[in-house]
Amino acid sequence: MTDEHDKLLPIANVGRIMKQILPPHAKISKEAKERMQECASEFISFITSEASDRCHKENRKTLNGDDICWALCSVGLDNYSEAMLRYLQKLREYERQRANQSNQVSTGEDKDETSTTNWATFDFGILDRRGSTSSGKPS
Repeated sequence: MTDEHDKLLPIANVGRIMKQILPPHAKISKEAKERMQECASEFISFITSEASDRCHKENRKTLNGDDICWALCSVGLDNYSEAMLRYLQKLREYERQRANQSNQVSTGEDKDETSTTNWATFDFGILDRRGSTSSGKPS
């Protein structure tokens, strides 16, 4: 039984994500959290397996974010793939900026005010039932 639970996402994290989209006064049963935990964990395993198969066919050992986006597309989840690609682009740009800033500091270059660290926050946006996006944060 412990091995089975090791493959699941932490239930506290699942519950926290579920609460973000619901009104503040809404309650979530333990059973609902457990079902969502199982579904989300299965979904992640399925997509990761698809991406891993692609890597194996291409004789690569490292699975990356682009492989996950490809897997999402390959199973018909194009909207999720597009959102992930936007996130990856923002993340990579942020990492490039941090690397450039640390290189400037280590070489002793003067920094102007525009090169100070801006902590990036990444927002996936959650697609609601009407098809519009929201930040996923309670209003």
